[in-house]
Amino acid sequence: MSFNEGTATSETIAAMLDTNPVVVRRIMGALREGGYVSSERGPKGGWQLERPLHEITFLNIYKAFEPGSPFTIATSDDHPKCAVERSANRALSRALSEAAARFEQALSKITLDQLLPGKG
Repeated sequence: MSFNEGTATSETIAAMLDTNPVVVRRIMGALREGGYVSSERGPKGGWQLERPLHEITFLNIYKAFEPGSPFTIATSDDHPKCAVERSANRALSRALSEAAARFEQALSKITLDQLLPGKG
């Protein structure tokens, strides 16, 4: 969208991404809720960026879609009275928290302008 003058329609974006406009509208809806894009209806309408690319990080985008943990590994509660299970859950929870913090820190350092040709 940063290359378009003004706005880009869901159909235009879908053609660029080789996907369906409905998929684009769902994605853009999440980004709109995050305040990163806006949309206008009508013949000259479409999607437009609300912030410069250098102000939007991968972390912003990630959180717009996945507000929870990036990890699908979960602790077990099959045997809550088992001391080994409780101990393993504590260790796993700590490791997942540390990994999530590192993951988010890495994402926060990548801005969308770095993806432009010649930038990275």
